[in-house]
Amino acid sequence: MSGEIIRRSLVFYGWVQGVGFRWRAKSAANALGATGWVRNNFDGSVSMELQGTEEQIDGVILAVERGSYIKIENLRIKTIPVIEDETGFHIRDEE
Repeated sequence: MSGEIIRRSLVFYGWVQGVGFRWRAKSAANALGATGWVRNNFDGSVSMELQGTEEQIDGVILAVERGSYIKIENLRIKTIPVIEDETGFHIRDEE
């Protein structure tokens, strides 16, 4: 696989709030060198934008899925434009 930097918009549905999802995502993204953000949505879903290589993005998703009490029932993913000069991964306030 290439080392091309991509950005994905993800919306996770299921048992994803109140279970450490956002903190696990932040920890995994920081460990893997991905950038972006994560936030809870009012409808009970969690939105995330991840930027990095395909391997970094996949690694963050896998780390979140392995979290205790987290149960992802559906995941919507789309590729979006890269944000130049983005640094770090942040937890945002609810939508």
